[in-house]
Amino acid sequence: MERGCASEWRKDWKMKSNLSREEALKLLLTWNREPFHIQHALTVEGVMRWFAQEMGYGEEADFWGICGLLHDIDFERFPEQHCQKAPELLRAAGVGEDMIHAICSHGYGLVCDVEPTHEMEKALFACDELTGLIGAAAKMRPSKSVSDMEVSSLKKKFKDKKFAAGCSRDVIKTGAERMGVSLEDLMEKTILAMRSCEDSVRRETEELAALTEALPPAKAASDSGE
Repeated sequence: MERGCASEWRKDWKMKSNLSREEALKLLLTWNREPFHIQHALTVEGVMRWFAQEMGYGEEADFWGICGLLHDIDFERFPEQHCQKAPELLRAAGVGEDMIHAICSHGYGLVCDVEPTHEMEKALFACDELTGLIGAAAKMRPSKSVSDMEVSSLKKKFKDKKFAAGCSRDVIKTGAERMGVSLEDLMEKTILAMRSCEDSVRRETEELAALTEALPPAKAASDSGE
């Protein structure tokens, strides 16, 4: 894939996070405690870091990864306000507007009107739903892993609309189109990306599950200023 941008004002824009990974993880845990949501956040983080390297944005991998880590920050506590509540939570933590735009863009056409224009945003839009589908398919395998998953097997699950019905096939297909790649190519690369981080995600999810048990309850809706 060639490096490119969809708008001239972003042509030479260098994405840099003003949050450290440690700060971003703390922010995630402020609003999220469910192991499933934490695992998904860590998975999308790892996948986005892989795509940053794959697409020629290695110097910006921290930005890509942290956007992946925080992309669903509001979903556990505010599912009906997904990508609507996120800007408030992120701004309160000092997150920059470029990252807020990138995070919210993954909900374009579904829950918000923030369009993904940069290559990073297109990758997040495409991979979010697809990681969910791949994760669900992996659980059905004897290995319980993506390590031995093939594209042909995933395509069968993709065509079965009853399988992991919450993972929008239309969003995945639109994501591939926005990235300028075939659906099969997107599937292959996302499987590779998930393989690259599967073990570390599993370990960190287990560690965080133990940690969150000792933490005070996650913030309630009223704590956000409502």
